[in-house]
Order: sequence, then structure tokens, then C-alpha cells
Amino acid sequence: MRTLIENFLSDFIKEGAVEVALSSGKVMRFGEPDIADPPRVVLRDRKAQWELVRNPELAFGELYMDGRLEIVHGTLDEVIALASRNAMRKDGPGWLRFLYKVRIALRAFQQRNDLVRASRNVAHHYDLGNELYSLFLDEDRQYSCAYFEDDRHTLEEAQLAKKRHIAAKLMIEPGQNVLDIGCGWGGLGLYLARVAGANVTGVTLSKEQLATANQRALQSGLSNHARFELKDYRHVKGRFDRIVSVGMFEHVGMTYYQQFFEKIAACLNDDGIALLHTIGRTDGVGATSPWITKYIFHGGYIPGLSEILPHIERAGLMVTDVEVLRLHYAKTLQAWADRFRANRDKAKAMYDERFCRMWEFYLCASRYAFIYEHHVVWQIQLTKDVHTLPHITRDYIAARENELRARETPARDLRLAGE
Repeated sequence: MRTLIENFLSDFIKEGAVEVALSSGKVMRFGEPDIADPPRVVLRDRKAQWELVRNPELAFGELYMDGRLEIVHGTLDEVIALASRNAMRKDGPGWLRFLYKVRIALRAFQQRNDLVRASRNVAHHYDLGNELYSLFLDEDRQYSCAYFEDDRHTLEEAQLAKKRHIAAKLMIEPGQNVLDIGCGWGGLGLYLARVAGANVTGVTLSKEQLATANQRALQSGLSNHARFELKDYRHVKGRFDRIVSVGMFEHVGMTYYQQFFEKIAACLNDDGIALLHTIGRTDGVGATSPWITKYIFHGGYIPGLSEILPHIERAGLMVTDVEVLRLHYAKTLQAWADRFRANRDKAKAMYDERFCRMWEFYLCASRYAFIYEHHVVWQIQLTKDVHTLPHITRDYIAARENELRARETPARDLRLAGE
């Protein structure tokens, strides 16, 4: 008679193959029979089997963090890729489909990102210490999807291209006022001030990021053109020629989308341009992984485009351009994972082995979400007037990028810490 774990994994693993060894010494194989040399996973105790069956999306990461699930043959990448591919099958175990529907039903409750919770959620992840992020991010500390114009580009080149690409879509003119919602460590804001000639106001809820951003502005002589504040976007006052938000919308929470876009509409001049750079899912309404919610991003959610556009329309804003960056984030996450692995000993000295395993799992699982689980990055350009953009094609983006590229050489000192 087959055990619960055998029944579950037999139903779950249909594509690829894996071997699973139990604490009793029993070794089982699941998946396609003709695949040679599959990875092998060991479950170190009997309780781990039950936890994995009961709530696999949470338990998989937890067991790996605690060393109760170990990969003794193959790599973490191989095992997570296998799990990710099979999780997307429409004929997966009914229990998993039921759990997913329950999480969808509860997602509004889990994303109650009011003013107090929003600050606490940001601190949980972004105030872990600047030293940690310096171990795996680029020199400008851009903690968002890079833009690989060329597959051979380094992470530094791709992150610079991302800032250039965003600035080009904003069509900033010297002296214009720009609001950066979720400014991170200041990299994008400083780029817009130095290269595009803007006057930038950046807001963040992270004290660690704020201190670094203002220090950078001072050191680079840009304090009069780039200032950063510890402030929730809901408290921003004033009007701006341009508004940008990169990698922050994922933390807004679905019940606050209308408020978010109404704030953009209220702060954007009538002839202004806004740009939202956010992770999204191409398969519509979904739910956040319980492991990600518990350990990485409290209150986070990746929306479908259908969940965003109605709120934009109701806020009186017009979508003038949508670009889909498909595998750019997968490449970015691979670069981050490689750098973290190279600096793992330093991370362990800062924290401990469990933290390192958690961070490795986070970067790896996130990467495969973009490869197999319908995750992409959207850049959504917004205006209030159809005549704001003077061009009827997208050629202006490349033309403006060329202008910005020519101005960048004197600004290389900005590559110190960033968004």
C-alpha cells in the first residue's frame, strides 16, 4: 500500500523526474521513467513527509531552510525547476488546486497594507542591512529587474540600461520635477537628476535606504536636485511633471490599487507622464506563495494586468504604452544568485546557515517563476492627455535613449548604490 507522500508525489511529478529518499532509507522515483540521473532529495524525518503533503508550497521552502530536506544529488536549481514546471500543470493534484483557490479567496485579507503594516512590511525585507544587498546586487544597488539590451551584457550594464530606458519613456526635460515612489537606495533618482537634469523627490519607507540615498546625493553634489524622504506615497503632496515607480507596486496590496492611481492622478500635472515598472502575472488573478508571504515579502502580491487597468481608468489616467519584459528578470535573478553564492561565507557571517538557505531558495524560486509560472515585468506608461506624447510611434524611446547614453559618461560615479 502506498503512503501519502508516494500518492502525492506520483500525482504531482509528471514532467521530468526526481528521486526521493525517506528517513527510513526507502528510495522512490517519480516522473518520467526514461530520464537518466535525476536529482535526489532526502527527507530527514517522518514529520517532514506529512508537512510536505499538507502544504507543499510552504513546507518545501521551510524544510530546505531547516536542513530537513536536503538535495544530495543534483542542484537546488534542478529541483525547484522541476517543482515549478509541474506546479503549472492544469491536471495537478486536486488538493493543491483547492489550496490555491483558498489563498485567492483570502488574498485581500493578507494584503491589508495600511500605513502601519506597510512600514512594518518594508522594514522586514529592506532594512536587513545594506551590507547584505551589496553582496549580490550591482554596484548601483538596483533591486529590480534589469534591462538586457544585449544577452552578453553584465548586470551593471543591464541595470544602467534599465534606468536609461525608463528615463527615455518619461521624456524628462531639464528642470522638470519628478516624483520617485519607492525610491530605494536612490539610484534611479540620482540618474534622473544627473543625466536627465530633473529635480527629483524620492519617497521610501525604508530607513536604511533613506540614509544611503541622501548620503549619495550629498556626496555627488546633487542635494539641491535630488532629495529623499521617509514617507508613504499616500502622504505625498504637490504636483509633478513626471512620476515613476519601480518595483514598489508589488507591495501596494490589491485593495489599495484605486488609492494608488488616484494619488498619481492627483500629483501628476495635466501634461505630465508617469511610468509604472512592476512584476505581473500573465495568467490573471492569482495568489502569493505562502512561503514568500511568511519569509520574504509580507503583504506582497503579483497582479494580473486585468487587475490593474480598471483602476487606472477609474483614476482618470490613460495608458499610452505597455512593454512586457519577459525573461529579463530571470536573467537578473540568475546574476543575483550567482553573486550571492560567491559571497555566501560573508552572508553566513552576518546571519547564519538558515538565512543563507532561505535567501538561496528565494532567489532560485523567484527566477523560475519567470521561466515557468507566467511572471513578467510590465512597464506601463500613463498620461492624462492623448497629446502629451508628441510622437505617434515608439521611435522616440530609442532616440531619447541615444541622447541619454551620450550624457552618461560624466555620471559613472553614480554606480555606488541604488534602487
